[in-house]
Amino acid sequence: MEPEKKYHGVIVPMITPLKQDNTIDGESVGRIVGLLKNAGVYPFILGTTGEAPSISDEQKDRMVAETVKYVGADCLVYAGISSNCFDESVTMAHKYHAMGVDVVVATLPAYYPMNNQQMVSYFTDLADQMPCPLIIYNMPATVKISIPLAVLDQLSKHPNIVGTKDSERDMERLDRSIELWKDRPDFVHLLGWAAQSAYALKKGSDGIVPSTGNFVPELYEDLYQSTLEGKFERAEDLQQQTNDLSLLYQKDRILSQSIPALKSILAVMGICGTQVLPPMYRLHDEAVFQNNIKEELQKLEIIQLNE
Repeated sequence: MEPEKKYHGVIVPMITPLKQDNTIDGESVGRIVGLLKNAGVYPFILGTTGEAPSISDEQKDRMVAETVKYVGADCLVYAGISSNCFDESVTMAHKYHAMGVDVVVATLPAYYPMNNQQMVSYFTDLADQMPCPLIIYNMPATVKISIPLAVLDQLSKHPNIVGTKDSERDMERLDRSIELWKDRPDFVHLLGWAAQSAYALKKGSDGIVPSTGNFVPELYEDLYQSTLEGKFERAEDLQQQTNDLSLLYQKDRILSQSIPALKSILAVMGICGTQVLPPMYRLHDEAVFQNNIKEELQKLEIIQLNE
């Protein structure tokens, strides 16, 4: 791989830990941030895994404040600003950057269909009003619109748009994306399809955004560094390990079920509680799931449970 660009590496889409009254659990934020910092990876808050569409403005502010407090000055913080209201996205960006966020991340709005020119206009207008770098997040699973690569490549020339986080599961698109931008020092490709992390990094992607990194960030950092150093067999072994761990909470579950299951794993590890916000709900078989997960995790020496 080429020398690292400014925005690179393992960027973990953090869950948002909540108390029973649906307010931010600051102590749990500290535990998760500590886990990520110790592994040498970066937090991405208020994204899909972080339940951002369901969180009130007040609690989003609290989540940003708590994260920045625990991260300190030596670690980049990425934060989502996606909203169906353009002005709300702009307001969030300015507020979060003033609080200490380094990079903001935005999807398309998720209500009205958009053509290519509308997408270009939307992100151009957004980037023009950003106080810090913007990363475009392609997430058709939730937004229901795929941003064409031609649109992203046009937008990549904007001086304030520094990269894309792509979670679309399409190998042809992945290969083409990396070819487009791997040699661009001013624009990064970050992969949100964790199961293809080793493949993408070997091809020249700049970073990965794995939700399973919430509880095993060190494995993804090892995978990233192994690929960087040309230790591809090691990277493939780690890819298989992390894929297997992802199945613990993703297999046979839709997204609104897998996020509560991910929180249940973190609860078993003593990191946070299992509270989620509507329209998500805690697992109906939460106790059974947690007992099974505890047995699985106890078999894995890479994970230490807090009894």
